Amino acid sequence: MLPDSPDPFYYLANFERALAWLDARCADLFDDAERGFAGDFARMPQASRALFVRMLMRKGPHFRLSRLAYGEIGCPRAAAAPLIAAGWLDDAPALDLDALAALVTKAELQALAARLGVALEPRATRAATLDALDAHYAAAPEPRDWHAWFPASPDTVLLFASAPLCERLRLMFFGNLHQDWSEFVLADLGVFRYESVPFDRASRAFQRREDIDAYLALRDCRDELECATRDHDFDAAAAVAVAATLQTLDALAPRTQGNAWLRARHDKLRHAAGLAAERAGEPELAWRAYLDCGHPESRYRRVRVLEQLNRREEAQALAQSIADAPENEEQAQRAARTLGRLARTRAKSKTSAEPGFAQLELTLPAAPGALRVEEAARIALATPQAPVFYVENTLINALFGLLCWPALFAPLPGAFFHPFQRGPADLHAADFVARRASQFETCLAELETHAYRDSILRRYAQKAGTQSPFVAWPALSDELLVLALDCFPAAHLRLWFERLLREPVANRSGLPDLVRFWPHERRYELIEVKGPGDRLQDNQRRWLAYCVQHRIPVSVLQVRWPNLPGEAEEASDSAAQAPRAP
Repeated sequence: MLPDSPDPFYYLANFERALAWLDARCADLFDDAERGFAGDFARMPQASRALFVRMLMRKGPHFRLSRLAYGEIGCPRAAAAPLIAAGWLDDAPALDLDALAALVTKAELQALAARLGVALEPRATRAATLDALDAHYAAAPEPRDWHAWFPASPDTVLLFASAPLCERLRLMFFGNLHQDWSEFVLADLGVFRYESVPFDRASRAFQRREDIDAYLALRDCRDELECATRDHDFDAAAAVAVAATLQTLDALAPRTQGNAWLRARHDKLRHAAGLAAERAGEPELAWRAYLDCGHPESRYRRVRVLEQLNRREEAQALAQSIADAPENEEQAQRAARTLGRLARTRAKSKTSAEPGFAQLELTLPAAPGALRVEEAARIALATPQAPVFYVENTLINALFGLLCWPALFAPLPGAFFHPFQRGPADLHAADFVARRASQFETCLAELETHAYRDSILRRYAQKAGTQSPFVAWPALSDELLVLALDCFPAAHLRLWFERLLREPVANRSGLPDLVRFWPHERRYELIEVKGPGDRLQDNQRRWLAYCVQHRIPVSVLQVRWPNLPGEAEEASDSAAQAPRAP
């Protein structure tokens, strides 16, 4: 139960809220079974409705009746009877040995083995008992109901037969399958807080029944591809699975054309199939996957596949076309590197102004052990006059998220359709910023005055803990936020925020690890930390180059530690002489 909850049926009330929401907004999407369920559920006895929701929120699909004891429900057998009569539960499901094993104790398994005359070691483990039962049968035993396995048992096993129907209802409500009904409970408990966004009765994830079916078909196709490539480790069988995936996607393509969101999911799966084909050593199959794919990375992967096919002139021409008109910074960076490689020279492959940022070294007295290298560097660099914080991708993103909160949570069509959204559903869409151009302009205009500081601090207090795609609340503190607002010039905030707005999702990562403040001088330095053998990633290079271009203080700190005796004194001196920003 929820703490101090006066209603023991709180979970039922939450589910009925969801049903009412769906009935008001999605009734035209229901099939006959869903429409019948929505109408019949309310007429069930309260205990039956409560048992249904309890089972829905537990891991199934099989349940032993004896383990469905809830004080507020009473007799589970009586509560289950109307659900069985409605066909929502099955009281005699056929169980194979794996399904049975998930329901019974080790003692029950050993009792079954004894009844079947299966010899066991005196201290046989649960796994050994299962192995012995498997070996007892020449082939897999025919599935049978509970009482065929345990004739003398007074218990009953129920199958939650409504799982597929409830999955579709959940998909209609959330617009995805990674959220579930526990969101209601977590929100009630205060574990998660969500921004309250107004939306009308037409706000919903799907507009047509066909979109729901297409989503589920894409989900099944993705699961099959992941299972096949995982089990076969990218051998010939994996290539067969990729080919089957592409055939399915070709058939699904017409069903996703009218829905940009579904089309993006389709392209993401097609791109994944292309990557799997490359790993399986099937460049022709990968070319087929990437050729008709709108995923932003597929354009560059075509270049790599052309190289694998030894079509170097075509690869160079495509790389040049990407370099001439890149869709984003990552494409430009990769295309330049590829052109350098194809020209057999490294000169053209440099994509960041590496000589432009300070490159410093810090030798620690010893390897950091359990500490992350970034934290070890932070401790070594920090002084009372110049505190250092490990922020990586959190601080600048949070400042952006707090200042631009009204734009990010603007109630635009297709952005919000249920109360449990961490952020707008169209965050990954190409027109995300364009649709909110005026809202973002209003937010950034505050940087021209001191209003931005008050807005950020006010929202930090008012929105604390509220889910946001840009604000990681545990990484923030009053001290860090005040230091940042004191030491970061408004002009630098604008530069960072403008780059985030170019590609809000891609540019959230790659920011430097540490920030060092000199509060009395109202200045700062960003520091990217690299341990021995660690190299800059491409997204980090892009952020570093951007900072250098705009004269933002940034450096790369190479951390080392002595491997030989006698270097401790030298290391101690190096740590004491922590580098300062120029």
